[in-house]
Amino acid sequence: MSHKKYNKKPELLAPAGSLSAGLTAIDYGADAVYAGLSKFNARERTENFTLDEMSKLIAYAHKHEKKVYVTFNTLIKESEVTEVAEQLCEVSKLNPDAVIIQDLGVLYMIKNYFPWLTVHASTQMGIHNSAGVNFAGKMGISRVVLERQVTLNEIKDIKNNTSLELEVFIHGALCCSMSGNCLFSSWLGGFSGNRGKCKQPCRRLYQSDTSSGYFFSTKDLCSLDVINVYKELRISSLKIEGRLRKADYVRNVVSAYRTVLDSDDDSAVDKARQIILRTSGRKWSEGFRTQEAFRNVIEPDVIGISGQAAGKVLEVRNDGFTTLLTSSIHIGDRVRVQPPSGEEGPAFTITDILLNGNLEKKCYKGTICFIKTDRNIPRQGIVYKIGESGGDLVSVINNLPLQKHKVDLNIKVTRNGIRVIPLNLNMAEWSIAENFAVALKNPATEVQIAEEFASTRSELYEAGEILVSVEGKIFIPSSVLKAKRRDFWTYFIEHVDEKVFDKKSTDALENFKTDYTSFGVNNSDSVETGISVLVREGENNPFPEAITTHTLDDFTAGTKEIILPEYCFEYDLKRIERKIRIAIEKGFIAFRVTSLYGFELLRGYKGIKITTSYPLPVSNSLAAKEVRKVSGFCHFKLQNIQTWIELEKSEILNLRQKTDLPLELYYYGRPHLLITRAYIPAKNEIKESKDEGFILNKDLKSGLCLLYSEKVFKSFNFEGMSLFFDLSNAEVDEQNVSSFNLDFTLQ
Repeated sequence: MSHKKYNKKPELLAPAGSLSAGLTAIDYGADAVYAGLSKFNARERTENFTLDEMSKLIAYAHKHEKKVYVTFNTLIKESEVTEVAEQLCEVSKLNPDAVIIQDLGVLYMIKNYFPWLTVHASTQMGIHNSAGVNFAGKMGISRVVLERQVTLNEIKDIKNNTSLELEVFIHGALCCSMSGNCLFSSWLGGFSGNRGKCKQPCRRLYQSDTSSGYFFSTKDLCSLDVINVYKELRISSLKIEGRLRKADYVRNVVSAYRTVLDSDDDSAVDKARQIILRTSGRKWSEGFRTQEAFRNVIEPDVIGISGQAAGKVLEVRNDGFTTLLTSSIHIGDRVRVQPPSGEEGPAFTITDILLNGNLEKKCYKGTICFIKTDRNIPRQGIVYKIGESGGDLVSVINNLPLQKHKVDLNIKVTRNGIRVIPLNLNMAEWSIAENFAVALKNPATEVQIAEEFASTRSELYEAGEILVSVEGKIFIPSSVLKAKRRDFWTYFIEHVDEKVFDKKSTDALENFKTDYTSFGVNNSDSVETGISVLVREGENNPFPEAITTHTLDDFTAGTKEIILPEYCFEYDLKRIERKIRIAIEKGFIAFRVTSLYGFELLRGYKGIKITTSYPLPVSNSLAAKEVRKVSGFCHFKLQNIQTWIELEKSEILNLRQKTDLPLELYYYGRPHLLITRAYIPAKNEIKESKDEGFILNKDLKSGLCLLYSEKVFKSFNFEGMSLFFDLSNAEVDEQNVSSFNLDFTLQ
């Protein structure tokens, strides 16, 4: 079987959890890499980058005509807003090719203060249909990373219904939950997956009435066999997951997918599979590519650690542990020691191995050795090799230059001399008088002059775009041209202030800080508040004075407000559009929007009243401003903005203080902690080893499986805020309640 040839290949986008991984990705064929700084990215558990390292990565990538996307894809608390602005200021100075975001507040900040930054919507935004993609475009986003549980057929339909760039995941670890919709880790201890701190509860062991297993532990995704389909669809970017992985993993996976992307021969897939086999990982799967794949993506009988089993812990001491090796290990290998419970174990790089008391570089299968570490090693743990030793590129990294400031030049050459005008600086032109001869042969060319002036010999500055005009045929000896180039750059370096290149960014930061001091100054204590109650189909509102809320599938004459489904996959869009139209024709005008697609479906109707609702996150005052802006250009009346459910008490108060917009609390209910299209091989009640109880609900209409806690979330009553009671999965006045993160610091 042969494949068509396509003129434009998708971009191959690779993870960079460290500078060595980023350089490796570029060297082995990635068109772009994505990387994060130490905070505000969805993989805060990896090494991540300092600003200097990010500068080096961007400089290296741009030198090789590759791209770098900086991840800002977490939710932001009010107390962090100024720090986020300061970090965005520093990032903007580095001229990344895009910033990947989740938080609507970060989007507001970029559009209003750093508008030259290109914005991509992270998969954490949970965009899963063409309506959501198209609305993201209206908000100023240029590319959407689609939700990972969208099927291949749905991707095809989305692509047919949007002109925005689409990015899809093709390889790596999968989350069991829909992206941006998981409270599981946060509920179990305040470490939020929506803030890059997930403790991976999906990989733990759970018990049901009839069995036990790793009910939420997914296999890894591998898409080698459908790369040509993505090429045919003109998907803009194919993304490899793995910012927690090391350079050896990145090298192999990038090489494999580069092999398939660059070939139309079916044998390339087999060759790529052999390359992938060199990496340590979980069992491969199709992920969520098809309806049939939903049933096979979970592997409940196998502990969900990624890596190659390498040993068993025999004895634990304060300075390390003894292990019986089932696979060879080497100094420099990275390992994780996994406890039997399935909880995440400690990971570290091996620096010392002792065999019979002697230091060794390598130990082989079947030997008993001692591995030194200061980590807390679980007894009876299993040792998994998650990264192989290899060159760490230390010398290369130490010698990499930082990114230089680009100087655009307009060079004008006449027989009377040379004038050079720096285009992107408020700086006087440089000129030098010279009597050049008429060229009888070999006249100076625009290309020759541009190439000469591109050489700056500076560690701080490099030539950007160079425009050259030559008046007539002029002879300029090579030695003279070199001398004039040196004279210009000497003059430039002596007279330019390096800070001028950062002025746009620093001015933007100061403008933001000035504006931010006035946020919330018109905050009024006389805000009109109320109570809304989401009730089950066929049940009555237990609070007669409260607003009755129903879903789009069961509204009645007594309904005052309709909540849209949080998920509406592409095949269901027309039905949801039709239901909305019918509701509006019957006179219903108040809607709760739970995902960005809802704004797009309601946008054509006038007089609509809008409240944002879980799981659409608003965690800071800038996000609230973005919602108000959205409501404005959609011509909606903004009723309430529901604050993000994970926030602690102090952050809710901070948010309340910084906005004069109407706010609402998710006050009482049983929110889903996890929502997935995967088939979960358990039902009804399950427990974790710590006796934390959960309830599984499989929705036959949507095909989704939802996980709830046995406990009901009950918030505090904050003055000046409306309240939302969610009785769709809870009874009034249940006694087994939790205040979630309200009394703790959300990590």
